[in-house]
Amino acid sequence: MTASKSSTLLNIMLGLLLSVAGGLAFVLAFPPYEIWPLAMFGFVPILVAQHRLMPEKFSSAATGVGLGVWLQGYLGPVFAPIGTYMVWLPLIVMAVAFLADRGQRAFHNRTGYRWFVISGIATWAGIEMIRLFIPVAGTWAFIAYPLYRQLWLIQPASIFGIIGTGMLVMLVNHVLALQVIGWIDRRRQSQPDGSDSYRPLNGAVPRRWAGIGGAILAGWIILSLLLWHNTPETPSVRAAAIQPAVSPVVSINRGEYTGDLHNRMIEQTQKAAEAGAQFIVWPEASFNWDPRKEDRLDLAGLATLTGAHLATGYVVSAGEKGFYNEATVINPEAEFLGVFGKDHPVLFAGETSLSRGTYPVYETPIGTLATIICYDLDYTDTTRKMASRGAQLIGVPSNDWSSIADKHYTHVVFRALENRVAMVKADGSYNSAIIDPRGRILELAVFPEGGEATLVSDVPLGDGRGTIYTRLGDWTGWLALGGMVFFAFGGKRLRG
Repeated sequence: MTASKSSTLLNIMLGLLLSVAGGLAFVLAFPPYEIWPLAMFGFVPILVAQHRLMPEKFSSAATGVGLGVWLQGYLGPVFAPIGTYMVWLPLIVMAVAFLADRGQRAFHNRTGYRWFVISGIATWAGIEMIRLFIPVAGTWAFIAYPLYRQLWLIQPASIFGIIGTGMLVMLVNHVLALQVIGWIDRRRQSQPDGSDSYRPLNGAVPRRWAGIGGAILAGWIILSLLLWHNTPETPSVRAAAIQPAVSPVVSINRGEYTGDLHNRMIEQTQKAAEAGAQFIVWPEASFNWDPRKEDRLDLAGLATLTGAHLATGYVVSAGEKGFYNEATVINPEAEFLGVFGKDHPVLFAGETSLSRGTYPVYETPIGTLATIICYDLDYTDTTRKMASRGAQLIGVPSNDWSSIADKHYTHVVFRALENRVAMVKADGSYNSAIIDPRGRILELAVFPEGGEATLVSDVPLGDGRGTIYTRLGDWTGWLALGGMVFFAFGGKRLRG
C-alpha cells in the first residue's frame, strides 16, 4: 500500500470515528442523559470529518453516519416497541443525508466557506420545517429539545419558536466547526486526498464568524433573561393530572375489566379536589364511550361533587370508518362545555380521528380552558391555534408508551413557552407534568415501567394574548426553508 493510499484510509477511519462521536454526543444531549451542552458542539466533529478528513467524493458519508448514529440512539428505542416502518427511519435519514450532502464540500471550497454557517443553519432548520408537514415525524428529535431545562436560555422561543431556537444551536455548532477547520488549515497547505477543489481557508472568515456568532449568542442570552424576568404576573389556578397505574385504553383493548381502574381514578380525582384542584385532567382514551351521550362513570356528578372543571379523553369506535379520539371539559354545573377531536392522530400506529379540525376554547370562571391530545404535542400548530383563540390553560390527555416516558414531556415545555400558556399533561401510565407559561416544570411524574401518580400544583395562567410566535407561527422555519431552497438551486452562482 502506498503512503498516499495509507493516508487516505487513515483519514476515512478517523473521519468515521469523529462522525460516530458526534452522533453519540447528540444522543447524550437528549433525555434521559441530558448532557445538554453537547448539543452545542455535537455537530462539530461531523462537520470537521466531512470538510477536512474524508476524501471529497465520500465526504457526505460523515453527515450520514453522524445523523444515523444519533437517530438510531435516540429514536431507535422510541419506535422499537411500535415496530412498522418507523424502525427504519434512522437508516432512511442516513441514506438521504449521504445523497443530499454530496457536493457540499466542493461548494464551500469554491466559495471560501463564506456561506458555511448560513447555509448550514438554513439546511438544518429547513429540514426541521419540512418535518412539520410529515404526519409521522413532527418535532421528534428537534435539536433544541435538550435545552428544555435551561429556561434562562430558551425564553426567545416565544418569538422564534423551537425551530428558531434550534437555529441558535446550529449557529454555535457551525461557528465552532469553522474555527477548527481554520486551525487545521493553518497547519497544512494541501489536502491529503489530493482534492483539486481544496484551498486553505482564509483566516479572516473564521474570525469574522466568531465575532458575528458571539454577538448573536450574547444578544440571544440578554433577550432571554429580559423575557424571563419580565413575564407578566397572572392569576394562578390549582391544577391536577391523574395518572393511573396502568393505561385504561390498553386494558380495554386487552378485554380486561376496567371498573376497578376507573374507581381508582375517581378516588384520585377526589383527593386532588380535596387538595384544592380546580382543573383536573384525565388521560387520553380513559374509556371507550362518549360521556356526553352515556355518562357511565357519572363524570358530570364527579365535577359537581369536587367543584372542579374535569377534562378527559375518550375513544369511540365508528366501525370501518375509524375512531373518534376526543376530549371534553365538564364544569362544576355538570355541563359538557364542548369537544375537541385529536388534531394529529398517530398514523404509523393505525390511529384515526374522525372529528379533527375544530379548536374550541371555553370561557370559565377559572380562566379560558382548552384541550389537545397526546401526539398534538409533537406539532407546533395545535397549541398555537388554541393560544390564538385566547386559551390560558390547556389540558393534555395522553397515552404514551414506555420508551418515550423520559422524553415526551419535554415537548410540553416548548409548546407552553412558545405560546405562554399553562399546560397539564395527564398520561395513561408513564409521564405526566404540570408546566407554567415560562416553561417551568412545576410537577412531574415519569415512570418508564408505568405507575400511578396524582400531580397537584398552583400554575399561573397564560395572559390569553399569546405571543409573537403565536401570531406569526413558524416564520423562522419558512425563512430557513427559503434559504435551503436558494442554496440548493442558486448556490452555483455564488463565488468566494
